[in-house]
Amino acid sequence: MADKTPKDSSAPLATRIDPSKEGLSREQMHFIRQVELEQWKKKTQKLRTRNVVTGLAIGALVLGIYGYTFYSVSQERIMDEMDEEAKRARMRGPKTGAN
Repeated sequence: MADKTPKDSSAPLATRIDPSKEGLSREQMHFIRQVELEQWKKKTQKLRTRNVVTGLAIGALVLGIYGYTFYSVSQERIMDEMDEEAKRARMRGPKTGAN
């Protein structure tokens, strides 16, 4: 497998800069802030998209559970009504020794 640790480089673009310790000009600081702002905008757009998708998924799940609950409660009422009708039919039916 390839070694995943970065190799030390003497290239100036590969080194990290700490703006508070380095003596940077005003233009360089402004450029750094612009780049950081653009990176932040890209990250927040991705996060916003993920948050919307997650919110829609959770909302769909909640609505599904809510709908299923209403459906199952309505089914229980139908079964109760059928039981009541069966009881009434038994009470009205002819009385025999088997009843």
